[in-house]
Amino acid sequence: MKIAVIGGTGLIGSQVVTDLIAAGHEAVSHSKSTGVDVISGQGLDQALAGTDVVVNLTNSPTFDEASPAFFQTSMDNLLAAAHKGGVGHFVILSIVGVDRVPELDYYKAKALQEQILAAGPIPYSIVRATQFMEFMDAVMSWTADGETVRLPATPIQPIAAKDVADAVAQVAAGAPLNGIRNIAGPEIFPLDELGRITLSHKGDNRTVVTDPTAGMFAAVKGDVLTDEHAHLAPTRYTDWLT
Repeated sequence: MKIAVIGGTGLIGSQVVTDLIAAGHEAVSHSKSTGVDVISGQGLDQALAGTDVVVNLTNSPTFDEASPAFFQTSMDNLLAAAHKGGVGHFVILSIVGVDRVPELDYYKAKALQEQILAAGPIPYSIVRATQFMEFMDAVMSWTADGETVRLPATPIQPIAAKDVADAVAQVAAGAPLNGIRNIAGPEIFPLDELGRITLSHKGDNRTVVTDPTAGMFAAVKGDVLTDEHAHLAPTRYTDWLT
């Protein structure tokens, strides 16, 4: 199949392209660097013409109240170009529990993206993933100072980016789900404990202080970012760290 990967140069996109090519598909990476802009619409018609599947892995440049506008415009443009180009399957990557954290602007924006896709004219698949292992350092940096890292005890089920890419590529190469597939790492940790494991492995002597008000994940209620019944990926966090 001919598969267009929009946002194909990023952490997930580059690996999705590699996986699809290895599986024998014609996967083409598109991004601003190749002349494709999902906001202005530049290059979209040419990129999607004659394409069987489009995988949209573009992301809002901000996580604030501006993010819904990004997803509204980008999805409107992509769906129009995909419909014109005869695309038969449209895939996006979203977040487990995204519709259960209305306090976060970015999660509301991703939920909007899902709604736009489901209401659109093209058969679709939504892959929802739990939090990426690769993002743990960034999460800790939000609430860190010289001696401490403050983190809530929010339950997290970290998944490796490679496992996310493998799942997205598998879904893209299959029949449209016209629904959602949840994928997750094999283990659940309180976020503060995940911080302690991470710092210990790095030989970082800072102390993790459990703070239910610290950082973005403080807004998350309960275990909505985890799913024990998801398709479980193989990579364990401590194995990923080593």
